[in-house]
Amino acid sequence: MSLASKGLGLTQPAASQQLRELERILAIRLLDRAAGRFILTPAGHSLLAPARRALAAADDAVSSMSEYRSGEVGQLRLGTGATACIHILPPVLAGVKRAMPGLSLSVAIGNTTELLPRVEDGGLDLALVAMPSGIGRTLSSTRLFLDPLVAILPEASAHAEAAITAEQLSTLPLILYEAGGQTRAITDDWFEKAGISPKPIMELGSVEAIKVLVAAGLGAAVLPKSAVPTTSLGVVIRELYPSAVRELAFVMRKEKVVDRGLRLFLAELRKITSLKE
Repeated sequence: MSLASKGLGLTQPAASQQLRELERILAIRLLDRAAGRFILTPAGHSLLAPARRALAAADDAVSSMSEYRSGEVGQLRLGTGATACIHILPPVLAGVKRAMPGLSLSVAIGNTTELLPRVEDGGLDLALVAMPSGIGRTLSSTRLFLDPLVAILPEASAHAEAAITAEQLSTLPLILYEAGGQTRAITDDWFEKAGISPKPIMELGSVEAIKVLVAAGLGAAVLPKSAVPTTSLGVVIRELYPSAVRELAFVMRKEKVVDRGLRLFLAELRKITSLKE
C-alpha cells in the first residue's frame, strides 16, 4: 500500500480510502489482509485484467489529445452555397490543408435558410452564405465582399449595350436559380422594382447547369458575378441596370471557440476575398 500510494502521489491513508470507496461502489471485498500484507480475493483477481485495460484506455485517451493540443489535427465543418463551393472555397481549403494537413474538412451545400439553423445548433462550425436579412441571437455575421449579379445571355441573342434592364431581359426566355435562396430573392426583387414578375421557363439548383443551358441558346439567366468567369464559352456577360448585388458573409455562433483549424480557414478566406473588394 505504501508503494502504491507513492506511485499515485497520495498519502497512504488517502490511497486506503480510495480502495475502500471502490469496494463500496462494487459492493464486494477486493483485498484481504494476511500476515501484514494484502492478498487479492477471487473478485480482486477478476477485476485485475479489466482494470489494466481501463488504465491503458485512459492513457490512450490522454495521448490522443496531445495532437489536438499541438494543433496538428482537428475538424472543420462548413456550409455554403454551390457557387461559393465551386468558385471561392477551393483555393481557401487548399491553403488550409497545406498549413494543417491533419485537419479533417467537410462541406455541406445548401441555401442560407437551410444552413443557418445547422450553425445555430452546432451541426456546422461556419456558414459562408449570401448575407441573410436576419439571424438568430446566438449567431454573428461578418461581411466579406459585395458580389454583383449579372445577366448571361447566349452569344446569338446578346444585346450590344454594356448593361441590360429588366424590361430587355424579360423579352428572353429566363432560366433562373431555384426559389428559396438569397440569389433568387434578390433577382425577383430586381425584376419587381421594374414592375415585372419573372416567369422562368426553367428553375434549377445548379449554377453550372444554368450556364450550360444558356450557352446552348435556351435562354438568359441572372447569376452572381463570382460564378461567371469572363472566359465562359458560349455566353455574353452583361451588367444589370440598375445594379443588384448580394452580400457574401460568414456566419458563426457567437460563443464558438476559434481553434487553429478555424483560425487558418478565416485567414485564408480573408486573403482570397480581399482580392474581390
